[in-house]
Amino acid sequence: MLGDQPVYPILLSTDMAASRAFYHDRLGLQVLGETEERIVLKCGDGTRLLISRSTVGTSDTQTQVAWRVPDIRAAIADLRARGVTIQEYRPPDPVTDDGVADMGHSWAAWFVDPDGNVLSVIQPKP
Repeated sequence: MLGDQPVYPILLSTDMAASRAFYHDRLGLQVLGETEERIVLKCGDGTRLLISRSTVGTSDTQTQVAWRVPDIRAAIADLRARGVTIQEYRPPDPVTDDGVADMGHSWAAWFVDPDGNVLSVIQPKP
């Protein structure tokens, strides 16, 4: 049953204004709803991303949300043009070259929101 239903990831934010500026103004995501406690953003067809107010934020450093893109280089160029810093990693993390890591099954690149949530764009390999 759940495999047929949309999923809405929730990220934590200690600064809702900074989160709104990042996700709406910088990434260009459409705000579908907003209160003092949450922001609902549109991502793709039928997908939503929720940003929820938190007093502690997150301390996790692994990828928390990934967008599947058809062309990772174009996605990275767009993000950089919007002022987003693409992370560079060295061993023991996946090694990046100009922001892109070859994960075997896909290519991936990472960036971080104002609250330290690690976000990614991935392009599956053919």
